[in-house]
Amino acid sequence: MAHIFLALFPLIALIATGYLFKTYQFFSAEFWTGAEKLNYYVLFPALLFHTLVTAKIDFQNLKYVIFAMFAVIAVATAVLYGIKYLKNIRPARFGVHVQSIVRFNTYIGLALVAALYHKEGMAILAILLAVSIPVVNVISVLSLTSSENMALKPVLLALLKNPLIVSCLFGGVFNALQIPLWDGILNLLKLFSSSSLPLGLLCVGAALQFMEMKKDVPALLLDTAARLLVMPALAYVVCMWMGLSALETQIMVVFFALPTASAAYILTKVLRGDSQLMAAVISLQTLCAAVTLPLVIWWVG
Repeated sequence: MAHIFLALFPLIALIATGYLFKTYQFFSAEFWTGAEKLNYYVLFPALLFHTLVTAKIDFQNLKYVIFAMFAVIAVATAVLYGIKYLKNIRPARFGVHVQSIVRFNTYIGLALVAALYHKEGMAILAILLAVSIPVVNVISVLSLTSSENMALKPVLLALLKNPLIVSCLFGGVFNALQIPLWDGILNLLKLFSSSSLPLGLLCVGAALQFMEMKKDVPALLLDTAARLLVMPALAYVVCMWMGLSALETQIMVVFFALPTASAAYILTKVLRGDSQLMAAVISLQTLCAAVTLPLVIWWVG
């Protein structure tokens, strides 16, 4: 447990520092807008691409891990859509619930797995990210879109313009085809990558909006419990059923125990969803993850 807290402390400290910087206006609002844009379009895609290109991925052995991930997401999505039709939840709100449960904070995930599980864990996480980022983005966009406004071309264009999806696709292709990259390019990507996680975690802290947590407390608590406790438990059951190794099970459970992505707020706002509720969910899940993540890691370990 001491090792777990040692790995989590820098993450929590960076998020808290970002929150304090934003609260006391250490930087202007324009700084945070620029920082988020820089990280979203340049630094974080470079990190994903570099992680996938340099990871020693055994696609043949990891196919069961990928299948397990799809199974967990499929079960969660099916249950959510069942609840939607039973309770007639409108897309603006339904999209928030879906993103609260199927999306994940990649910054926290990468930093945590690198600290606890090192290169072996990063190789598993890299392939999970490459496959899951396009999948959860598709699910998120569809959940926020009403049936009458749903058209294939705009949805595809939105996904193809997503820098995280593009970097994962290219990184996976370069790795699978063993396409060589000049060392100078790799070193540049490594520098970009080393900047991404600290800046990303500071931006996560700056995006927290605790005042929004006063609204719709029952929905907030349900979404938070489902993401931080039910999803990792479901992942554990699927891993046991499929007979995955101890390390694969640990990475899978930690992956599904991460709080939802802070970028979910931007997508919700762009697609005219309930962005206030989304901000509240992100804030509460990030706060609660400081307690639930160590417990989940200790339990699965």
